[in-house]
Formats: sequence, C-alpha cells, structure tokens
Amino acid sequence: MEVQNQKKMKILCLHGFRTSGSFLQKQISKWDPSIFAPFQLEFPDGIFPAGGKSDIEGIFPPPYFEWFQFNKDFTEYTNLEECISYLCEYITTKGPFDGLLGFSQGTTLSGLLMGYQMQGKVLKEHPPFKLFIAISGSKFRDPSICDVAYKDKIKVRSVHFIGEKDWLKLPSEDLANAFEDPLIIRHPQGHTVPRLDEAAIEKLQKWTKEIIVAHSSENVLDDVQKIGNGDAVQKIPQDSHDNIANGHKDALGDSGEKEQTVDAVPT
Repeated sequence: MEVQNQKKMKILCLHGFRTSGSFLQKQISKWDPSIFAPFQLEFPDGIFPAGGKSDIEGIFPPPYFEWFQFNKDFTEYTNLEECISYLCEYITTKGPFDGLLGFSQGTTLSGLLMGYQMQGKVLKEHPPFKLFIAISGSKFRDPSICDVAYKDKIKVRSVHFIGEKDWLKLPSEDLANAFEDPLIIRHPQGHTVPRLDEAAIEKLQKWTKEIIVAHSSENVLDDVQKIGNGDAVQKIPQDSHDNIANGHKDALGDSGEKEQTVDAVPT
C-alpha cells in the first residue's frame, strides 16, 4: 500500500506593528522563492486597526493594523489577552499550523505563544509547534509573563535574523537565547526583513530541509503504523528517508541561488 502524499507544512506569519499581513508578504517576497516553496504561508492582519501613524505610510497602502498596545518601556500591555485569545482561536480553527514566522511585534507575540504552549497555558489540544522563523523581536518584560513563557528553554526549532543596526538587536539576541539550540543568522541591516546573501540562503535552506525531512519521516511512520497490524512499530528503510529528502530537492533549489531584489522597507 502506498503512503499518502504529504501535505505542505503550514506556517502562520504575524506582521509588525502598524503594518499588515499583505505588507509582511511583500517583505518576505524578497527572499529566494525556493525557501518557502515546500510550505503553505498565511498572513492574517492584526486584530486592531492602527491607533496612530504607521512608518510605512506613503510606502505601502493602508489599512494598517496592530496586535496589541504597550507603554514606552514595553512593560505594560493593553489588549494582549484579547489578542492571544484571538490568535489561539485562529490557530485552532484554521490550523493545525506547524510553525510561526514573525517580524518585530509579530516575532515577540509568536515567541510568547510558543512559550505558553510548551508550559501548557494555551493551545493544549493543538500539536506542538515544530518551527519558528524570528525576524527581529524581543521577550515580553512583565515578570508575570516571563516567569511562565520563558521559564524553560523553548523546545522548537528556531532561526533568528538579527540586524547589526537594528534597535532591537540585543532584545532579539535575548529572545533567541530563550530557545533550545537556535540558529542565528546575522545581517548588516537595521530593523527590517533583510535581503539575504548567498551564505544566509544556504543556511536557511539547509535548516528548512532538515525540518521537512524530519516532518515527512514522522508522517511516513504514522502511516506505516496505520496500515500495519498494530502489533509493532515498523521501521522505515533508509531508502525511504532518502526518497523523502530527494523529493524536496527541486522545491528547495540550489543553495547558491540569488535572492529576489525587492528593497527592504523598515517598519
């Protein structure tokens, strides 16, 4: 009996403060398209309309949105619980999602959801997230949140893009340290979704390929168990793993391909 074709892994992408899902989609489009070819990406808008001026006015058309509000020191938050409830409902009804991608406020929020899920605070019935792509962000600073979300290392495969000129450089590094064995990709730019050089593309493609192969292997094992007699777990031959890897080769492309040249727009 043949194993069913594997579905694409789903990633929920959360945009930055006072921008939009469509703007994040444009930002990500500057990356080599082979990177996300094996994934299904969703770009929802924030739950609240922008409560003030957006940094992308005149650069990208409105409407603009925000996920929650905060004070100058980022120690007090307004509408955060409502935002978390909304996203948990979204993830549950439109998922399951295999991972999250975030920029700025979206990164900060994504890291919180992953920490909360690991601690059993949210998304208890949703499968554990498998991957996190973090493009600039920070931890929350309220101790009542930190003591729960970042209590233990977050056991999710994560890659963190950190800009040398980003005003969130140090907070981004702190967030990366909240994860177990994070991959950190540094770039010389500021607070933006960066253009990737060939070395960064190669690292990211290798990282995504490892995740896809591991995910596909898990699904193959599940299917073999379902079609077996249930007496024992059947082992997957090595050539099956090789076929899985080769099956994604075309989608992932060569690691040396140049990325698209859409200019980075800071938010």
